[in-house]
Amino acid sequence: MNMLMLQQQSLLDALFLRPGSAQSDAVQHLHIQLEPRAARGLMAYQANGHALAERSLLAAYPVIAQLIGSESFNALARDLWHHHPPQGGDLARWGGALPAFLASSEQLAEVPCLADVAHVEWALHRAASAPDAETNLPSFARLSSEDPEALTLRLAPGTALVTSAWPVVSVVTAHTAGEPTLAEAGRRVRDRVGETAVVWRQGWRPCVAPCPANAKGVLQALLAGAALTEALGQVPEDFNFSDWLTQAVHSGLVTGVTDTTPPQPEDSP
Repeated sequence: MNMLMLQQQSLLDALFLRPGSAQSDAVQHLHIQLEPRAARGLMAYQANGHALAERSLLAAYPVIAQLIGSESFNALARDLWHHHPPQGGDLARWGGALPAFLASSEQLAEVPCLADVAHVEWALHRAASAPDAETNLPSFARLSSEDPEALTLRLAPGTALVTSAWPVVSVVTAHTAGEPTLAEAGRRVRDRVGETAVVWRQGWRPCVAPCPANAKGVLQALLAGAALTEALGQVPEDFNFSDWLTQAVHSGLVTGVTDTTPPQPEDSP
């Protein structure tokens, strides 16, 4: 490895290794040996990296930041930066490891709903950058003229389901929209009211709402690419498909009717 490559690698290591760790100290010592005036520059790069981590994570997880406080959140962002450093130059795509990171944190174990709330926030963050799509109203005429076994419903870009034993929708919307109140959301947390969140993008706006229990099966099937007949086979007898479809189209959750295709792998929460 030539001198330039060695310096570049040591700089990257200094950015992402935890300050004060044995590895970080060794890398910093090596970098100083290669360039004696580098110590101050390394500290500046590390501080800038931490600031980027804090801002990037806050953009994706504003509710988590409110729940644990800014000081704890900034420390969490720095920890995630060192344990799961970005794999690309677009920091808007960094932070997906936070839900699992929270679930494994002993320090935050007393707030067990955090990981599931983070799942919902990451789904919202991903939906915000999902591709654009317009509702194709004429395509719904195919439901009355074609074989439903060859058709499926096209969901809005970024659609995801997050099922939790905690009231994750209530917690998120209490902090972002004021509904329900924080007091009511807290009561639901204490009572362990489980909720399933449905996340989608309506126009430019990522949305989250509670998923009705009788609609969960059909959404799961549609997300997996199932044919319409198969999806409807997952719902209870009292499920009113016509009413649900009308509401789903109006809210932008369902954007059209399309041919069935083999299910595509999806990185969903």
